[in-house]
Amino acid sequence: MTHTSVSAYAAPAPKAPLERITIPRRELGSHDILIEIKYAGICHSDIHTVRAEWGDGGNFPIVPGHEIAGVVAEVGAEVTRYRTGDRVGVGCFVDSCRECDNCRAGLQQYCTGELGNVGTYNATGRDGETTHGGYSTHLVVDENYALRIPDSLPLDAAAPLLCAGITLYSPLAHWKAGPGKKVAVVGLGGLGHMGVKIAHAMGAEVTVLSQSLRKKDDGLRLGADHYYATSDPATFEQLAGTFDLIVNTVSANLDLNAYLGLLRTDGTLVQVGAPEHPLPVAAFALIPGRKSLAGSMIGGIPETQEMLDFCGEHGLGADIEVISAEQINEAYERVLASDVRYRFVIDASTI
Repeated sequence: MTHTSVSAYAAPAPKAPLERITIPRRELGSHDILIEIKYAGICHSDIHTVRAEWGDGGNFPIVPGHEIAGVVAEVGAEVTRYRTGDRVGVGCFVDSCRECDNCRAGLQQYCTGELGNVGTYNATGRDGETTHGGYSTHLVVDENYALRIPDSLPLDAAAPLLCAGITLYSPLAHWKAGPGKKVAVVGLGGLGHMGVKIAHAMGAEVTVLSQSLRKKDDGLRLGADHYYATSDPATFEQLAGTFDLIVNTVSANLDLNAYLGLLRTDGTLVQVGAPEHPLPVAAFALIPGRKSLAGSMIGGIPETQEMLDFCGEHGLGADIEVISAEQINEAYERVLASDVRYRFVIDASTI
């Protein structure tokens, strides 16, 4: 297999600062497209991975980035979906088995094939090569795993939709957030702020549950109808039995039993944040009221395109702070300190 080399930013070892390196990208296959990356969002998953907080961290050096927006620079000989110049995005995976029931149903995120879905970075593709993510200048991907970004969305604000946007859209759509439904979003960060925007656009009554009231004005501006501080014990008394759906975006260990108490009968708490440690749940937090505790992971290709089209129709991009590649390590520290409103996006021209 022949390769071409491109510039990228990578973590050379667990917990090490990211630095500029050169990585290989495969030559175009017949169904591949070459994407000139314009912007790449910084997801908390990137930080978890390069800091080896989800197991051993995998194959270093790791080039993170699965919120990718760019322009098609070249197409393979048999590509039919895209042409040079098209605005495209790539999310959390770049391949799957294509044959299992989930893949055939458009649920590639839940691929049950031998490799599962192939992550955009820190994974091994079907060709045996390690995948490298969006903190780079170019990416080669099969056309079937790229998404079309609507013209109404700026590429920089669209990049975080490829993870943060679909991570919230999928459970909100699956559990039918909409008129007449009371939805709570736990945490107003990179994920949560998109949850508020999307749930509001779907027509639900939206409440933000945040540790403090520090971001209340932002929450209401983004579309929340109500905003409560979870550090106040009275919140859990006042809101007991209120919500049809709660989506927990927080990647820290919260008392899920307390949040389950906020559900009404047949309500569902959906976990999308991925804490480092297990979350204990008491049986009697679920049994009374026939409550459900569920998980959700991004979306398949069809649903991700549906999300992008929905966001394009409603003008929903992420609230972002664009940074240069030299600011990545500083941005990581600021994410950990909750000092971002609400997503850092790397200008790939600085890589």
